[in-house]
Order: sequence, then C-alpha cells, then structure tokens
Amino acid sequence: MRTRDPEAKKQLLFEAALAEFAEFGRAGARIDRMAKRAGISPGLVYSFYEGKAELFDAVFDQIVDMILASVPIDADRLPEYAGDLHDAGRAHPDVMRFIRWYYLELGESSQRAVVAASMSEKVAAITEAQQRGTVTTARSAAQILALVLTLANMWHMPGEDVAGLVPEPERRALVTSAVAALVTP
Repeated sequence: MRTRDPEAKKQLLFEAALAEFAEFGRAGARIDRMAKRAGISPGLVYSFYEGKAELFDAVFDQIVDMILASVPIDADRLPEYAGDLHDAGRAHPDVMRFIRWYYLELGESSQRAVVAASMSEKVAAITEAQQRGTVTTARSAAQILALVLTLANMWHMPGEDVAGLVPEPERRALVTSAVAALVTP
C-alpha cells in the first residue's frame, strides 16, 4: 500500500527539478519530464509550486541553503574554505550547471535575498578576520570574498582551455595556495 508523504515527494521533485534545470535551463525544462523523473503526477508539481519559474527559484534557494550548511565560511581559514568549495563543486557538477543556467537566464541583477544575506555575512566575517590580523587589509573584505569565490569555482566554469592546463589532482592545491597568497597578511 502506498503512503502519502508530501515531504518525500517534494524532495523527489527537488532532485528531479535540479537534474532537469541543470540539463535544460529554465526555458528548456518541462514540468512533465520533472514529474516523470520524480515519479509523481504533473498535477502534484502544481500543488507544491505555482509553476516552473517558482520551482526554479525554490531549487536555487535550496541549493544555497545546502552550500551554506555544508561549507560554512571560516574567515580565519580562507584557503581551506576555498578548497572545500572547490570540492563541493566537483562533487556536485549538476549544482554548478544549475547555477550557471540561473545566472544565464536571470542575470546577476536577480540576486535572491538568501544570497545577499549570505554575502553580507561572509564580508562581515572577513572584515572581522582582517581586524584580528589573520587576513590582509590590502584589499577590502568584499574584494577578497569575490576573489576567493572565483578561485574556488574557476574549474567548474565552462572553458576547456583553462581546465586542460592543470590536471584534476593538482587543482585543489592550486586553489588553496593561491588563496593563501591572496589573504595572508
């Protein structure tokens, strides 16, 4: 006998939506394919979300929450933080593809509140580390954060020209050493 577990079905839908959006973007994704992947009816999708755009934003917000929970910033250990972000991106290429689609389709101007809050908290943490003397003050905390995030995620962005330059086993070490050089007072 089948049981009704809306939260389990919503989780299956999240996983299916992530896969669908990562493959096709918001414009190319289809609710019927997501429902089929999740093993639910298309009508049930609409009982959880008004439509594809709302589901796309919900997947983005859940991804941000997952990243924040699994890779919390430690501003006194920015090289390790960057390495951990690199590892998370490598372990979840579908998430990285989804994020690329998100910014391709909606642009940077569509920054979600959860991202703005996260960035503010990270800048504040780096500012405090600068005040303690564990992070350089040669650049602003916001500039340091932007550079750390870019270095941590550079291998996960399109561009085989860059990917082919450094073999996979060396990439994390390169990220952490570059960030150490960037942030050491």
